[in-house]
Amino acid sequence: MSNRGIPYLSKRLFLLGLNCPKALYLEKYHKELKEDPSDELEALFQSGFEVDEMARQLFPGGVEIPYEDLSFDEQLDLTSGEMKRRTPVIYQAAFSFENTFVKTDILKKKGKKWDLYEVKGSTSVNDELHINDLGVQYYVIKGSGIQIDRAYIVHVNNEYVRQGGIEVEKLFRIVDCTETVLERQGSIKEELTAMRKMLSGSMPETDIGEQCDDDCAFYGYCWQHVPENSIFSIESKWIDKFAYYNRGIVRLEDLPEQELDDLQKMYVSAYLHHAEFTNRESIGDFLSSLRYPLYFLDFETVYLVPVPMFEGTMPYQQIPFQYSLHWLKNTDSPLEHSEYLGRPGTDPRRELIEKLLLEIPSDACVLVYDQTFEKRILHSLAEWFPEHGDKIRRIIDNIRDLMVPFRDKDYYHRDLWGSYSLKYVLPALVPEMGYDEMAIQNGGMAADAYMRMYYSTDPQEIERIRRALLEYCKLDTLAEVKVLERLQSLLKQ
Repeated sequence: MSNRGIPYLSKRLFLLGLNCPKALYLEKYHKELKEDPSDELEALFQSGFEVDEMARQLFPGGVEIPYEDLSFDEQLDLTSGEMKRRTPVIYQAAFSFENTFVKTDILKKKGKKWDLYEVKGSTSVNDELHINDLGVQYYVIKGSGIQIDRAYIVHVNNEYVRQGGIEVEKLFRIVDCTETVLERQGSIKEELTAMRKMLSGSMPETDIGEQCDDDCAFYGYCWQHVPENSIFSIESKWIDKFAYYNRGIVRLEDLPEQELDDLQKMYVSAYLHHAEFTNRESIGDFLSSLRYPLYFLDFETVYLVPVPMFEGTMPYQQIPFQYSLHWLKNTDSPLEHSEYLGRPGTDPRRELIEKLLLEIPSDACVLVYDQTFEKRILHSLAEWFPEHGDKIRRIIDNIRDLMVPFRDKDYYHRDLWGSYSLKYVLPALVPEMGYDEMAIQNGGMAADAYMRMYYSTDPQEIERIRRALLEYCKLDTLAEVKVLERLQSLLKQ
């Protein structure tokens, strides 16, 4: 056993330990092994702060207990002072009990008791995660001598449609979780005790498993023993990877062939033998469904925005801010290109769709990669701008999906790793092209960059982001062009 003193626990650490004791141990004693959070995770954190700030409007006039540059004891003293002054609403109140520290989003005075509110950016109550979160707060606050009447989760109402200014009382739903939280109290104490015992010893031998998440700060450390090309490299969920891992099977070449179905055998064979699988008949049928003029379309959207940005939009609704459009008028015509990108501080939707409708002829065949996404965006635009509905629906009717041959495994290549994402397909079919060297490499990064540009007042930053966004989205439709050319060449070979 280690001689370390038992450290404090916080709400965040408690939740981390519930998911993975090893992650909690590493967080306490080996922070040097942490990886930086992804841009998408950072954007999610930021949206959480915005939701918390907005929810405070449901309980106005409160006093915030700051945390930056303040010790836990200083935060506890400030909280105690506000409660003694009978402050009716306190934001980020701090409490400690049995060496466990928590901060609450909103604490509201009710007679001699208090109501506890935990604000979440989600659109529903997660019975496991949210109740544990609220439960440990209740445990600590009650243990510190404060009487709690009711405990609530405040979450985003995904049915809210913005009409004019934000109506905060409609943006949120308040769910009373008191009874469930009370039922959870006995196990909270047991889990806290177990975590302290674990932290006083050596690092748990927790192996990788279903609890692992790509966003875990210790993912790289815990997975370092897994070879680069392994059963986990296959993107498809059709292989029960952990079932094989728990049997000691990690390398693709060690998978027992007799246990694999035809698709799994294809994955393994492609890897082991550098094989390429082509269903020429199906690819031919797909290509024959295309016609000229042929337009290649791709949208970029923001989607991690809980507070609707524009009139008629809903929380977390995908809002298009950019498109790229390549086209070929016939088999012999040169490739042409056009694009649109919204301006900072303005609603891009009307300008975007009106420009797009001017550029795509009503009889054009429109090729996209993943028609579910592009059709959803176009349907939303038709709802927002019904005067253009007929023209938009004609585009929708003329859409063809370049993803189909790869989704249906009519073409498969070792470097696809079970995926049919364009980010895999492009470098597999057109090795000289790819996203790795670009400033923006995926849709999440594009959405985050647009939000930074949208609120920026720095001309240099705006221009830098604008160039990066245009370059990224243009590559998406140029990738469609090159992948189509590769499919066409396969049939000629």
